[in-house]
Amino acid sequence: MKILLILVFAPLIALALLYFLFPGRLVALGRWLLRRRGGTVQKSVTVEGRAWPYLEGGDPAKPTLLLVHGFSGDKDNWSFLAPYLTRDYHVVAPDLPGFGENERNPALAYDIAAQTARLKAFADALGLQRPHIAGNSMGGWIALRYALDYPDALASLILLDNAGVNGTNESDLQKQAANEDYNPLVLASLEDADRLVAMVVHKPPYVPRRLKPVLYADALRYRDQLDAAFWVIATEMRDHPLNDRLGEVKVPTLIIWGCHDRLIDVSCVAELERGIAGSRSHVFEHVGHVPMVEDPKATAAVMREFLAKP
Repeated sequence: MKILLILVFAPLIALALLYFLFPGRLVALGRWLLRRRGGTVQKSVTVEGRAWPYLEGGDPAKPTLLLVHGFSGDKDNWSFLAPYLTRDYHVVAPDLPGFGENERNPALAYDIAAQTARLKAFADALGLQRPHIAGNSMGGWIALRYALDYPDALASLILLDNAGVNGTNESDLQKQAANEDYNPLVLASLEDADRLVAMVVHKPPYVPRRLKPVLYADALRYRDQLDAAFWVIATEMRDHPLNDRLGEVKVPTLIIWGCHDRLIDVSCVAELERGIAGSRSHVFEHVGHVPMVEDPKATAAVMREFLAKP
């Protein structure tokens, strides 16, 4: 009985100690467990003199799925989705320059064309031959631009609540950022985190107080740089959306959206469908801006059905 009690309570005590004394290690443990569940490992490759950290999982001999995160996101945004994909696909998810563990150089250009060219150089450095490309938010805009700039270099395109296209309705983000003196996607303080999460996710998860300083450390540390990059992207979105170029997309395209997206309005789906010939779409009624985080199993099922068809 004593041995049984030790086996039951020892892990709980260890987790409690980590939570109160070493919250950073607890977050790192959770990240490691999530990656292990998805069968991914972190690697790095040097591209044009810059180290690119990325997650990789699955059999490299199987079709490659290149996953591109959104603004202020990182490669682990896809770790929730990976368990449902790595059995049948070779998954690669990098940190883009300016985000995650990639170089945080404020002097770099963060316009979409520049980031798209860097992503192509990354794919070439890994020898990825015509991968399927999926992107969320800003990453979806980059993926869409990739399909326009390198039409023969990808097998298909999956857009998850992508930026770069205007719908008939303005989103909450567009309304709040209209006067250009307030950035809703940059944290003002640690206390501001709940507001930001509620804006991105339809049903915000509970985040324990002790873990918040760890989880949002980078967002606060690089706040000014993220703010500058946001306005570069927002200005480009205002002045040069890709609505008029959607007809140039020739690869099979899947559009996934969350009905409750407050950052990029769901009316963009109709615009994408009209512009991209033969595109397919799926709108989730219960998620917001990040379907691959809010309901990874259902998102993966929609992606797998699309990828399995000729």
